[in-house]
Amino acid sequence: MSFIGALCILLVLTTLAGHLSNRIGVPSVIGQILVGIIVGPAVFGWIHLDNMINLFSQIGVIILMFIGGLESNLKLLRKYLRPAIVVAIIGVIFPVIMIGGACWAFSFSPLEAIFIGVVFSATSVSISVEVLRDYKSLDTKEGATILGAAVADDIIGVILLSIMISIMGTQGVATGGSSTSLTLVFIEQIAFFGLTYLMVKWIVPYMMRIGERLLMASSVTITSMVICLGMAYIAEAVGLSGAVGAFFAGIAVAHTPYRDTIENHMEPIGYAVFVPMFFVSIGLNMSFAHIGDSLLFVGILTILACLSKLFGCGIGALMNGFNLNSSYMIGSGMISRGEMGLITAQIGFSSGLLSDSYYSDLILVIILSTLIAPFLLKHAIHLLPADDKADLPLGVEDDSSEHASAS
Repeated sequence: MSFIGALCILLVLTTLAGHLSNRIGVPSVIGQILVGIIVGPAVFGWIHLDNMINLFSQIGVIILMFIGGLESNLKLLRKYLRPAIVVAIIGVIFPVIMIGGACWAFSFSPLEAIFIGVVFSATSVSISVEVLRDYKSLDTKEGATILGAAVADDIIGVILLSIMISIMGTQGVATGGSSTSLTLVFIEQIAFFGLTYLMVKWIVPYMMRIGERLLMASSVTITSMVICLGMAYIAEAVGLSGAVGAFFAGIAVAHTPYRDTIENHMEPIGYAVFVPMFFVSIGLNMSFAHIGDSLLFVGILTILACLSKLFGCGIGALMNGFNLNSSYMIGSGMISRGEMGLITAQIGFSSGLLSDSYYSDLILVIILSTLIAPFLLKHAIHLLPADDKADLPLGVEDDSSEHASAS
């Protein structure tokens, strides 16, 4: 029952914090993360990140990304696939070089320095999705590029992590509690995207039609939840983030006549409990215990963590014809490391690639960059003209209206 009490307190505090954040013009996620920092080990130490809070936060990420997929436009994502891949590749190269070089200057071994650069090559789009939704910018050319780049970024990050673990002494990469060869990981991930195509094209529409015929309250919503959790589980099993699986599950459901119904049902489920727990958990991960001893290191790495994605992804966007403001928005949307950075760092720590002495420093840098990202993204969105939306491919608006009328 102690968890129930903690959950009750956190829901009250995150609701109030989100309200106050919106009143002063700050993204609500910032207020929710600050709640975790204040009540967690970093300040008062009243609540600690336990298994139950961690479980709720993981479900929160999955539901958040599922909703992000529901609100995304597959035609728009296809249209901006090429710039998304370029943005992702350059956005991985910059952190590896800049942060790796900085760590090498702090007397880390070359392999350790490169590995830390790989940790910061990851992008968590969960928080960016929330900010884009708040400011009605998810279904824009910039939003589509950020989402596509984040998925590509995740795949590249897994590949680099696998290679680094193999080079530094661990055979294969740990996925789902087992050691899998790098080749098998690639094959599994290719198979996952093949399955995703089948899900979008045939399997999910068929499952949703079956769900509608079941004599059960909210059967369509339950069916969509099964699809969401199932694809998240499969993505984790092949070494990708569960958030990627949930995102594609949302895209698949969005291309059925039940899109609006599912979106209206899933938002209360996610935002009533699970999504706030995800943002709180980021704050609960923070600790200032030894900050004085490594203030310079943390400060420099935090600056580089932000600049490496801002410039790397921004340059990638400029190379693909985006203007300066759009490129700034795309770079800002890729800064957040969130759960992807935390997961990558944890894998490195459990594999013996990161020592206790600087593991906590890296966690702090990941959280600080995650806190900064929504402010930059909000500023970038406000620089764009109000009517600067994606030039939608022919028929996109009609598709949306068809979904609405069908549901």
